[in-house]
Amino acid sequence: MLEKKNQACDFAIFGVLGDLSRRKLIPSLYQLDREGLLHPDTRILGIARHDLSQVNFTRKMYEALQTFIKGELDAQVTERLLARLHYVLINIDQADEYKKLLEITDQEQRVLINYFSVAPHLFDDICRGLAHAGIITPTTRVVLEKPIGRDLASSREINDVVAGFFAESRVYRIDHYLGKETVMNLLALRFANSIFITNWGHATIDHVQITVAEEVGIEGRWAYFDQTGQLRDMVQNHLIQILTLVAMEPPPTMDGDSIRNEKMKVLKALRPITVDNVHQKTVRGQYGAGFINGTPVPGYLQEEGGNPKSTSETFVALKVDIDNWRWAGVPFYLRTGKRMTTKRSEVVIFFKQLPHNIFKDSYKELPPNKLVIRLQPDEGVQIEMLNKVPGISKGIKLQKTMLNLSFVDAFAEEHLADAYERLILQTMIGNQALFIRRDEVELSWAWIDSIHKAWAISNEPPRSYPAGSWGPLASVALLARDGREWEE
Repeated sequence: MLEKKNQACDFAIFGVLGDLSRRKLIPSLYQLDREGLLHPDTRILGIARHDLSQVNFTRKMYEALQTFIKGELDAQVTERLLARLHYVLINIDQADEYKKLLEITDQEQRVLINYFSVAPHLFDDICRGLAHAGIITPTTRVVLEKPIGRDLASSREINDVVAGFFAESRVYRIDHYLGKETVMNLLALRFANSIFITNWGHATIDHVQITVAEEVGIEGRWAYFDQTGQLRDMVQNHLIQILTLVAMEPPPTMDGDSIRNEKMKVLKALRPITVDNVHQKTVRGQYGAGFINGTPVPGYLQEEGGNPKSTSETFVALKVDIDNWRWAGVPFYLRTGKRMTTKRSEVVIFFKQLPHNIFKDSYKELPPNKLVIRLQPDEGVQIEMLNKVPGISKGIKLQKTMLNLSFVDAFAEEHLADAYERLILQTMIGNQALFIRRDEVELSWAWIDSIHKAWAISNEPPRSYPAGSWGPLASVALLARDGREWEE
């Protein structure tokens, strides 16, 4: 699926002077160049509306590398990457200015990839400008950053705009979680190891927990976040994408549509959360003042520039049911929030307890085995199991032990690619397996919209939780009602 095929590209970044480009895209292109994964003829076209000389543009991109690349820059790689850069001044809403791109691109020699690192309301102007200049060909690709709308209706509007100019096979919708090393390893773990293939479903698994916890608050994004909330910002894309990879059936092959077809089946099987069950299935929260790493931080309503009457949620916990044969009776508990105890993203698979215990002297009840897939910050896989404590004087005494595979330790000689490195490379190769298809976007929004509608009808404010905690106490009760507890 991820074979390395060099292909000459014109990688055009709209919004090249923005935060995403400086923090992620340009540093990722540096790493790809360092690994020898960029074709020698690949160029990087930086597009913005500022009147910059080529020299000043190159200097700004060099400063971005200095700021966001860990460790010392390789002088040879840096020189090679900076030589690929070309600045193009385009006012996005001026269609005639896109002819500048036509003059410097040659799609018979290099595939044109248009990376829209801009707000979605600008997609229409860019697409029309590219079409007006005659740049769009059957090989031209487009990369879309989230958010793809804020509900089903707005996502359809955005997708309709892009679909008017680009075939679905040329559209790459990014969710950067799908580029993470551990998410990729989830596919290998599930479908390359018989121990998991044969023990992955309701017969052996009790429940699944997916946690994406953030220490940070809204980081100056009040205007965006308060209109969005945590359910739309994190659950609709990141957590649902992880859930589909955990729950999907084995695809017949590893090509893009095979994987996405299986993910679609999971989305279709999600039991709706409506006004009839929203109180039993969801918890909304909003952080108050508290402490992060011993430092006092304000509550959400006290954040600078904020609305003290806001009812937007900064925390969500869900109990999700998948109505199919494999997962009947196995709940998936999803949890995500800001200003939580620590930054952590992980999937925990809880296997069922054994029906009979012959080691009661050690454990009155044998604890279930756990498979922990750590997405960040320390990527890796752990299996918690029971082993006998060494010795002959005290009989058989059991102790919990962890089989730990840390990617950093196990693959110390390997460069662990950032998610954007992998995703950019796949756009250049032309592989859509790690990108989201339009029907996925629409099904996930339809499911999320149902929750928002139920919340609106119930008209209950989010529950408060102190910054630096694991969220509202009601999220503990969400699992306690089922005799379970969060992995903390």
